[in-house]
Amino acid sequence: MERAELARRLQPAGVRQRSVDAPEGKPILVSEPDPVRFMPAFAAAAAGRGPVFLADPAWGTAERAALDEATQFQISNFKFSPECGWLCIPTGGSSGRIRFARHDQDTVAAAVDGFARHFGVSRVNAVGLLPLHHVSGLMAWMRCVLTDGEYRPWSWDTLLAGKRPALEPGDWFLSLVPTQLQRLLGSPAAVEWLRRFRVISVGGGPVWAELADAAAQARLPISLGYGLTETMAMVAAQRPEEFAGGDRSAGRPMPHARISLDAEGAVTVTGESVFRGYWPAESGSRTLVTSDAGRLDDSGRLWLLGRRDAVIITGGKKVQPEEVEAALQATGLFADVAVVGVPDPEWGEAVVACHPGGMAIDPAAVAGRIAGLAGFKRPKRYVALADWPRNAQGKLNRAALRAAVLTSPSAG
Repeated sequence: MERAELARRLQPAGVRQRSVDAPEGKPILVSEPDPVRFMPAFAAAAAGRGPVFLADPAWGTAERAALDEATQFQISNFKFSPECGWLCIPTGGSSGRIRFARHDQDTVAAAVDGFARHFGVSRVNAVGLLPLHHVSGLMAWMRCVLTDGEYRPWSWDTLLAGKRPALEPGDWFLSLVPTQLQRLLGSPAAVEWLRRFRVISVGGGPVWAELADAAAQARLPISLGYGLTETMAMVAAQRPEEFAGGDRSAGRPMPHARISLDAEGAVTVTGESVFRGYWPAESGSRTLVTSDAGRLDDSGRLWLLGRRDAVIITGGKKVQPEEVEAALQATGLFADVAVVGVPDPEWGEAVVACHPGGMAIDPAAVAGRIAGLAGFKRPKRYVALADWPRNAQGKLNRAALRAAVLTSPSAG
């Protein structure tokens, strides 16, 4: 498929195609919070010949500086093909450093084809709750576009208010982050609506055991999976019947991807949906060595063990933040919680649990409920943060979190 063909398919039926092209093929920015405005803006940008950059309208100073640096790069300084790697999607929110992964119509098409084959459907219909400037939201729309399905954007606040879109006959898909799933499970009417979907993909952050069990008990068609911006979203996923049967892995590789582990246990993805490199560099490799640690079981299922770059070394022992976060979530005492390591003169690093400001946390009560966690894994401090750095996709900016802990006087 050529870029022009993707642009044509993005246009609603009966609407005359328009294009937006900057002088000399310079970058085109799409930064619209409203999906109704984002979709035609993106379609017009795709019909041009310059690189297209997606941006979060809510970005702060640091992210905007990274965007300015990227978009001010002189294309004349290197060879740029308008057909290859023209779609630049932001990534790196968990590390604090924004980069732009280069994709195009071919990586999009490969990811859509693999998704449809994995779930055994020829047409994908989706309700879109996640923002379109993020790969998870964008791909929900792309799957509908390239399979001639229906995409229905919907506001999360509207959904919480009890107004839910009607679902006509067909295979409907939905993507949620764990905290959204948790909120919806509290409403019987929302649970009944969720049961009408073919698949509900849950990602963007760890799903703790109690949440997974509650979703299974509610008979929701949940699919846990694994994907990155660099792989154009999911490359591994469960089928809902596997989740219902007790599987809590990230599922098996999807048809368009091959997943392996390198010598150090890093998850490695090979396939045609793998990105073309970080802007402005271009890579011909179709293999990505990720920062995630994992294992593959005898059935080929992927189990995620945490991020290799987030491991806390305390007293010479390794702690995976996700394990501690899951134990803390299971106490029922936290609306949200995240764990980081901070420098400590005695331990090298200290395990610190952070939670949104306004929550009253009793460390003694928490300690009583995480007694099963090894002593060196238990938090040394609990820090309340007024500015909670989690985005709409459930991703934590751990660099911002760690910096906030280091400057916060709170120990509560």
